[in-house]
Amino acid sequence: MSPSGQQPSPASPSLESAAAPAATRRNFWQRRLLDPVVAQLTQGITPQKISLTFAVGSAFALFPILGTTTALCTAAAILLKLNQPLIHVINQLLWIAYFPVMYVCIRFGETLLGAPPVVFDIARMNDLFWNSPRAFLEQFGSTALHAVVAWCVLAPLFGTALYFITLPLTRRLARRKAPATAAQ
Repeated sequence: MSPSGQQPSPASPSLESAAAPAATRRNFWQRRLLDPVVAQLTQGITPQKISLTFAVGSAFALFPILGTTTALCTAAAILLKLNQPLIHVINQLLWIAYFPVMYVCIRFGETLLGAPPVVFDIARMNDLFWNSPRAFLEQFGSTALHAVVAWCVLAPLFGTALYFITLPLTRRLARRKAPATAAQ
């Protein structure tokens, strides 16, 4: 019985239950395309995740093997549930530092492994890369290894420092935004 003392009609519950699933039912494209894209764009927006995105994105954006940073940033963002747009913006912004950092990694790796310094002749390297990839790998493959070893030593230190530098900043921004959002 309803509070007014009347019996509910048998037709009304079925109409309500039929209308509710129809309102929440999502079509194939929404479930398979739109929802995953929206999830990727909006995940990782806590201060801790944003700081982690800066740290991990910066470290992987400076990985010293040319052409790998976008894939590394994408994989890290998916695995750690970081913000995809932000990590890729960081990746693109760090292109200005990419070649100087690669050079530092190569030299530091040579020092770590006790290898003789490689002479860089960009024109010759470019010619070898396009005309004789095997000769290029034979001559510069160990140089890539030196750079990766150095990156493996430096990236965790750099990423950790960047995380702890950005965390107070992102927390402060979140606190400023919270009262403004609550006022609306």
